[in-house]
Amino acid sequence: MGKVTVQDLLVRIEALEAKVEEFKPRDRGPKSTRQMTDDDARNVIWGDMKDLSHKEAAKELGLSYGQIYSARGEFTFKKLWKEYWDSKGKK
Repeated sequence: MGKVTVQDLLVRIEALEAKVEEFKPRDRGPKSTRQMTDDDARNVIWGDMKDLSHKEAAKELGLSYGQIYSARGEFTFKKLWKEYWDSKGKK
């Protein structure tokens, strides 16, 4: 690499700034306004909201995308999942 000018550096900085702009976080929906309850979990796992997207269910309940994702993915509310699987005769 030869001699680098200030102009060369400015061009590189502008290119990097453009790349950084591409990495904006995705909109996952609302922020949580409260803790998720067992009733909420039942509702989003196998109740009335089971067919809604994570984002839609979160918005309806005032919860976050992550709370819904974690409950549905069996990361949280494990006792409820155990009840569910026991009732189905699985796991």
